[in-house]
Amino acid sequence: MNSSNFNLQNIRISNVSVTEQTLIIVLTDGRIILVPVHWYPRLLHANDEERQNWRIIGNGHGIHWNALDEDISIMDILAGRPSAESQKSLKKWLRTRKNTIKVANM
Repeated sequence: MNSSNFNLQNIRISNVSVTEQTLIIVLTDGRIILVPVHWYPRLLHANDEERQNWRIIGNGHGIHWNALDEDISIMDILAGRPSAESQKSLKKWLRTRKNTIKVANM
């Protein structure tokens, strides 16, 4: 098989699960891909309920976590690309989370 004939558009996500250490993606063709959660800092800093609250987007080409404002594409996963979020952006998001948690606990 010539790799240039491989159609990445046919690769779709059918299911997702997230543990404290691993993002597990099941593809429609039956393959299972494991990715370290530390590649995605927002998932790393999330609680279990937030990690499990995902939905498949883009006709199976991505995953979205609404509470975390996180989107991950299957193409980035297959290419081995971790989150490209800057440290400045992540720190700002973490500060916002801490403020939200404080308000919710009052």
